[in-house]
Amino acid sequence: QVHLVESGGGLVQFGGSLRLSCAASGSIFNMYVMSWYRQAPGKQRELVARITSGDSTNYADSVKGRFTISRDNAKNTIYLQMNSLKPEDTAVYYCNYLPLGVPRGDYWGQGTQVTVSS
Repeated sequence: QVHLVESGGGLVQFGGSLRLSCAASGSIFNMYVMSWYRQAPGKQRELVARITSGDSTNYADSVKGRFTISRDNAKNTIYLQMNSLKPEDTAVYYCNYLPLGVPRGDYWGQGTQVTVSS
């Protein structure tokens, strides 16, 4: 079992910055993918950024150049640094953990609200 706890959301003005954190605990495997997703009201959940245990990263086109995903292995934590925030970034942001090479499903955090005012 893996438990994910997100933090760092809040209200920020257009052009501002926030840093989200996702702390993982429990049965963490050596090979994994950890991701940030977001879901705005009335929209489907979408991938924002992901990072693998090998430090490979991917970003949605809408956030490239503005958001940076990183991880701290010692703390089993990933981060999402969000700069130049726009009102369209407003959503609930969720952390996802997917272990690789083992017959197990993925895990989700409870989400953290990010609101960007114009």
